[in-house]
Amino acid sequence: MKDILVLGATGSIGKSTLDLARRHKDKFRVVGLQAHSQKEMLDSLAAEFQCRATLSSLEGGEGIAKLLDAEKPQIVVNGIAGSAGLIPSRMVLERGVDLALANKESVVMAWSLIKECAQKNGAKIIPVDSEHSAIFNLASFCGREKIAEIILTASGGPFRNFSEEQLANATLADALKHPTWNMGKKITVDSATLANKGLEVIEACRLFDMPPERVDVVVHPESLIHSLVRTTDGILYAQISEPDMRHPIMGALCFPEYVDSGLEKFSLAGHNMSFMQPRRKEFPLLDAAYSAVKKGPLYTIAFNAADEVAANAFIEGKINFLQIARVVQKTLEKNWSGNLSDWDDVFQCDKAARAAAEEML
Repeated sequence: MKDILVLGATGSIGKSTLDLARRHKDKFRVVGLQAHSQKEMLDSLAAEFQCRATLSSLEGGEGIAKLLDAEKPQIVVNGIAGSAGLIPSRMVLERGVDLALANKESVVMAWSLIKECAQKNGAKIIPVDSEHSAIFNLASFCGREKIAEIILTASGGPFRNFSEEQLANATLADALKHPTWNMGKKITVDSATLANKGLEVIEACRLFDMPPERVDVVVHPESLIHSLVRTTDGILYAQISEPDMRHPIMGALCFPEYVDSGLEKFSLAGHNMSFMQPRRKEFPLLDAAYSAVKKGPLYTIAFNAADEVAANAFIEGKINFLQIARVVQKTLEKNWSGNLSDWDDVFQCDKAARAAAEEML
């Protein structure tokens, strides 16, 4: 029986985690729940899982620390969206608790500090993004030292086949029609711009200590192959399953064991798989992410901050779809060189980049 605490319990990752807890009551006990603001749903979930501790973010960030200290979970699922998930990741690792990480911003913004915190306190970071979960598992099978290249798969988003004219007139409703995944608004918009895949490129470089030249992206609309690795002998290995986030979450919760999830098993028969290169000219944020990770840690902070500002401006109807990339690109033209030595550096750079992006708006 493993005690788990779920951050972002009412979001897509949280809901998938709790579905697994329902299915496997003999394996998981939910000891705490956190959500941004949906207090009624949170209370209902707490009653269902008989957990003593819940927290709405409206009650203040320090509540997460109190939740961790009171319930002492064995693993925490961080499904909080955006940069708001960074400090909770830090709090978990400072307490030596294993972290099932779906919050990619924790890695994009502060990987060196997050990694140091985990090592210092004897905690494991287990990726939950479907792509990074796939690489994590493939690397464990093949041996990380034998990995020559990482290939991230991308669905291509809802605008994969849109012309430039169609992109210029794309609406929020259009952007939210993701072909394979059901996610929150911001991450779905990021999928439409390929900013999300850019963040995942940064994340892959950091998590697996791989230079960006050895991390590639291929568009795979069916989202059945969740990523691939090429070993030093030139052979490709892939992880294949239905596009269901419960698979990588189950893997993280049970690591290092492999446990039957009880979910539908994928059959190759009856499925077609297609692959194509991403349209980098029409979706420039993918290349912007590559450039940022090559230039250094403050550039990746600026990339994430500017994208959050621009994507939210699009969601709020302040800018059009193509302007998201322009805001991010113009922000990255500023000088973000320098080293990341402490947490203050993270927050100062994030604040400055957000201010610069707001000016671009």
